[in-house]
Amino acid sequence: MTPQLAEKLTIHEPETDATRAAIGEAASPGGPPVTLPARRFRLVQGGERTIPWLLRRERVHRRLLALADVVAATASLVVVLTLLGSDQVGLATLVGMPLVVVVFKVAGLYDRDELRLVRSTLDEAPLLVQLTGLYTLTVTILQPLLLNAGSLGHEQIAALWAVTFAAILFARMAARSVAGRTTSVERCLVIGDACRTDRIRDKLASSRARAAVVATLPLADDEMAPVSDPQTLRSLVSELHVHRVIIAPTTTDESDVVELIRVAKATGVRVSVLPRLLEVVGSSVIVDDIDGMTMLGVPPFGLSRSSRLLKRAFDLIATLVGLLAVGPVIAAIAVAIRLDTKGPVFFRQVRVGRDGRRFRIFKFRSMVVGADAQKEELRDLNEVGDGMFKISRDPRVTRVGELLRRTSLDELPQLFNVLRGEMSLVGPRPLVVDEDAQVLGLDRSRLHLTPGMTGPWQVLGARVPMQEMVGIDYLYVANWSLWLDVKLLLRTIRHVVRAGNI
Repeated sequence: MTPQLAEKLTIHEPETDATRAAIGEAASPGGPPVTLPARRFRLVQGGERTIPWLLRRERVHRRLLALADVVAATASLVVVLTLLGSDQVGLATLVGMPLVVVVFKVAGLYDRDELRLVRSTLDEAPLLVQLTGLYTLTVTILQPLLLNAGSLGHEQIAALWAVTFAAILFARMAARSVAGRTTSVERCLVIGDACRTDRIRDKLASSRARAAVVATLPLADDEMAPVSDPQTLRSLVSELHVHRVIIAPTTTDESDVVELIRVAKATGVRVSVLPRLLEVVGSSVIVDDIDGMTMLGVPPFGLSRSSRLLKRAFDLIATLVGLLAVGPVIAAIAVAIRLDTKGPVFFRQVRVGRDGRRFRIFKFRSMVVGADAQKEELRDLNEVGDGMFKISRDPRVTRVGELLRRTSLDELPQLFNVLRGEMSLVGPRPLVVDEDAQVLGLDRSRLHLTPGMTGPWQVLGARVPMQEMVGIDYLYVANWSLWLDVKLLLRTIRHVVRAGNI
């Protein structure tokens, strides 16, 4: 380890006493970062194999997922055959169940976690639908060999597909939860300029990723040389027990970036790259290979006519079903508001919708009458900076309103805005007029879609500044799919349940 590199390295809150002892520092959590002296590094010899502590950690994840898949597939078959018929599972079926793991391995469902910081089971759902359909088809075709008696009917086949999909989905969620509790937090070394490394630290701290930045190495365009040696970086990875190196390149020299990625991979850890390109085009790019030359196909911005019709049909069907389900809740909330304070049940406010058209949004009134007139008096308490206005403990909120806000039930009347076509279930955040006036230039492309009751901004669980929210909305529009809307709705439900302690 060269003194030049050691002087630039910053250690951030070592997690355990053992780690602190290993790096020779007595830093306390929450304390200021400390610089690790060069003398405390030693050179680590060896090949470019994956490091042992990383293998042990990932082995737990893979085995728990494989066990969950086999148990869920077996239990689904037994339950469906038992409840919907008199068929019996043969011994050949039980012996052949481990083949489920082979199929899932071929599909890459045990390797993707190694590449990701946030391991979301919902992201696997479309592929799981296909694989459980293949599983059901296989059982149907081979039923004379797999079942001791009887044959599968249409109801059993349909039920087997649905039950197997749901069982594997929830089993994999449980397996990841157990793995997260039984393995250490993923330790990350971030290489990049100070601004971007700080942003990565903040994002990891506020996200669902079980990862933490244990050290950062800020590098400028002319400072790539200190980590160009695999042995040098390998010694750093070994001392800090790093699981993943995150590279946030700022250099415009492509060869430097490629070399840095190759050096990081040579250390045996997992490597993630924060690309500047995807901050503009999003993640829904298509990788195209032209005789070994890779190109990225960027989808057009916004929705086609057919996609708009599909999104609108989904909104109408889901909203009508939702109103039938929550109708009694809406009535009960209306009565509670009238009993709590004087004033109207609903609060209506002008918002800016699709293509800049204004509309009145419906919400349950959660504040005292005349709350808008008090806004300027409370401006100093604003928690989200310029452009937006949010206060955690707003003195204008009523007793019933506090419960409604904590559980997001005050948003339910917006279902009527969805029926009227002024809003969508999922979309960009609908801004009030003075907030919308601060969104300028190309950032106004967020208005290409109808604003939503929920969206990516809702499930973050933190106050989002205006500029960051605009970027989030842009990427949502750029990467829209129906499955993305479904995922955001499911994550909104989870966020509401956790926030309201329901």
